Amino acid sequence: MLISGLFVGIALGFVMQRGRFCVTGAFRDIWVTRNTRWLTAFMVVVAVQSVGVFALDAAGVIALEPAAFPWLATIVGGLIFGFAIVLAGGCATGTYYRAGEGLVGSWLALITYALFAAIMKTGPLSGFTSSMRSVTVEQGTFHSVLNVSPWILVALLSAAVGLAVRHHLRKPKFTMAALPASKSGLAHLLFEKPWNAFATAVVIGLIAIAAWPLSWATGREAGLGITTPSSNAVNFLVTGDAELVDWGVFLVLGILVGSFIAAKGSGEFRIRVPDANTVLKSLGGGALMGVGAALAGGCTIGNAMVETAQFSFQGWTALVCMILGTGLAARLTIMKRRPPAGSGGGAGAVSGAARPAGAAAPARS
Repeated sequence: MLISGLFVGIALGFVMQRGRFCVTGAFRDIWVTRNTRWLTAFMVVVAVQSVGVFALDAAGVIALEPAAFPWLATIVGGLIFGFAIVLAGGCATGTYYRAGEGLVGSWLALITYALFAAIMKTGPLSGFTSSMRSVTVEQGTFHSVLNVSPWILVALLSAAVGLAVRHHLRKPKFTMAALPASKSGLAHLLFEKPWNAFATAVVIGLIAIAAWPLSWATGREAGLGITTPSSNAVNFLVTGDAELVDWGVFLVLGILVGSFIAAKGSGEFRIRVPDANTVLKSLGGGALMGVGAALAGGCTIGNAMVETAQFSFQGWTALVCMILGTGLAARLTIMKRRPPAGSGGGAGAVSGAARPAGAAAPARS
C-alpha cells in the first residue's frame, strides 16, 4: 500500500505543474496586485477537501481526533514560513514541482528546506521545537469550541467560496495570444491547453480527499503532508532506517516525478541555473521554510490546506500568519522596487518586479 503514496504524489505533482498552482503567488498577489483569484482557487481546495474529510469521518473510514492548539509556535512558524516562501520563490509543494521542472534554484531550496525541517523536528533543535509547541490551549477546533456540527462550518465555507468563485468568473476575460495547437485530443488537454484555476483546484481537492484513506491504510493517520515526509527522507539518508520511508515519503517523491512528466510533456522542462543572488535567496528561503514549517506544524499543504479543512485553530492561524509573512516579504523585496507613479515604468515593470528571480512563468488560468 505504500506505493499508493507514489501514485498520489505523481497525480498531485502533475496537476499542480500543469495548472501552475502556485500558493506563494496566491498569497503574494493579495499584497502586490490586490488580486484574490488564486487565493480563491486555494480556498476551493480547502472547501472540497473539507466535504470529503468529514464524509470519510462520518463513514468511519478515518477518525478525526482534535488536538490541542500550539498557538505560540503556530504564529511564529507561520510568519517565518510565509516570509521564507517569497525568498525561496515557492512554498514547499511549489518547490517540489518546480524542482521537477528543472529549476536549480528550487533544487537548492528543497535541499535546505528538508534539511532544516529535520534539524528542527528530530535534530539538534528538536528540543526548541518541542518547547515552543508545548505552549497550547486545550480546544483545537472551531466546531468543538462553538459546540456545533462541523457540517455547519462546511456549508458556510462552501457557500462563501462559491460566491467568491462566482465573483471571479463574472469578471471580463482577457484573451491571450497563443501558438497554434501542436497536439490533439487528450494530449492537447493534458499537456498543451491552459488549465483553469478553479478546475485545477477541484482536482487537487479530490486528490487530497483520496490521500486520507490511502494513507490511513498504511498506518499513517494523516492526509497530504510535505514537511514531515521531507524530514523523514533526510533522516533515512543519514540513518538508513527503512521504517522512516512511509507513505508520505513516497508522496513527495511522486510530486517530483509527476511534475517532471508534466513539464516534459508540455515542453516546459529545462535546466535553469540561477544567478548568485537567487542562489543565496533559495538557500536561505529553503532553510527558513524548514524552520517555520516545523514550528507551525506544517506548510501551506499540511496546515493551510489540510488542517484548515478540519477547521482546526492551528490550520487557520497558520494560514493567516503565512499570508501576513508573505506580505511582509513582498513589501521588503518586491513592492519597494516598484517604479514611482508617473515614472514611465508601466504595468510591465510592476509585473516583472512581482516575480521572484528564477521563478516560473506567471500562473495561467
